[in-house]
Amino acid sequence: MSLQCGIVGLPNVGKSTLFNALSNAKAEAANYPFCTIDPNVGVVNVPDERLQILADIVHPEAVLPAVIEFVDIAGLVKGASKGEGLGNKFLGNIREVNAIIHVVRCFEDDNIVHVAGKVDPISDKEIIDAELQLKDLESVDKKIQKVERAAKAGDTKAKKEYEILSIYKRSLEEGKNAREVIVDDTEPVADLHLLTIKPVMYIANVDEKSLKTGNVYSKKLAELVKKENAEVLLINASLESDISQIEDKEERKMFLDEYGLAESGLDRLIRASYALLNLGTYFTAGVKEVRAWTIKKGFKAPQAAAVIHTDFEKGFIKAEVIKLEDYIKYKTEVACREAGKIAVEGKEYVVQDGDIMHFRFNV
Repeated sequence: MSLQCGIVGLPNVGKSTLFNALSNAKAEAANYPFCTIDPNVGVVNVPDERLQILADIVHPEAVLPAVIEFVDIAGLVKGASKGEGLGNKFLGNIREVNAIIHVVRCFEDDNIVHVAGKVDPISDKEIIDAELQLKDLESVDKKIQKVERAAKAGDTKAKKEYEILSIYKRSLEEGKNAREVIVDDTEPVADLHLLTIKPVMYIANVDEKSLKTGNVYSKKLAELVKKENAEVLLINASLESDISQIEDKEERKMFLDEYGLAESGLDRLIRASYALLNLGTYFTAGVKEVRAWTIKKGFKAPQAAAVIHTDFEKGFIKAEVIKLEDYIKYKTEVACREAGKIAVEGKEYVVQDGDIMHFRFNV
């Protein structure tokens, strides 16, 4: 399943540098706004040590990891909701992604201009929030106008929609994001694809010396987003770009050790993005390939089967499931079966992260 995280932020905060490190797609990174005009899409492997553990047991011809897509979106400026800069294009691109990775500049560098003239993560975040909220408010207002007459005429459904839309309208006018709104039914806004309703994670792009403990800027950002219950990752985009160029595993480990890092910030970012989208992984294991498949957490067996092919869901009969720890212990599917460690599950089985699955179907 193809799900996308959009990398957003003001110009010159490190978005394209981070994207380049993630995907090696080499989006142009330059010291001026709007160098990334058309969104760049990078398909990135999801690091998962379980996949290699399985591969070491099975020795398949191919090993295929799960992937996640990242979209590098042009920098936003104040007034984007009214079409300033590349506002309309920027907002349209955000509307198409499933989650937002908001990069905020938390470092000083006289050689890299800041669009506002100074480093201020609070102001930077508020500018983007305000522009997205204004665009959402525009969408909500338009729908309110459509349902208001029917609501006042006594139409029960329209009245309910009007009440819920009005709650969103008031919240957005108060400077709150749509994801902060708590209502018993979000269906009235489902077709609006609101920008601020998408899950968000913040990247504090810090200097190298602040990678472990953060700095005054990143701490201000972390304090600000507490109410959103959002994660803040400390990353130095320039350093990650250097790390991404090192292909040799031992050399990369040595490089990370020099900075006292257990893993790259990119690996942390990819996993965190996977979690942000509420994704899980199941595996298939055979001599031709060991493969990780991406699913939404909570998927039942037929839905998980459809990720491989829609025919698997249409003709679903049953799923044979092996837990990873059992596969590691018994080494083969045959040995797992002899030990009674293969469960036969039906249509209502909720797939668990890490399950090794084999589907039976008939079309």
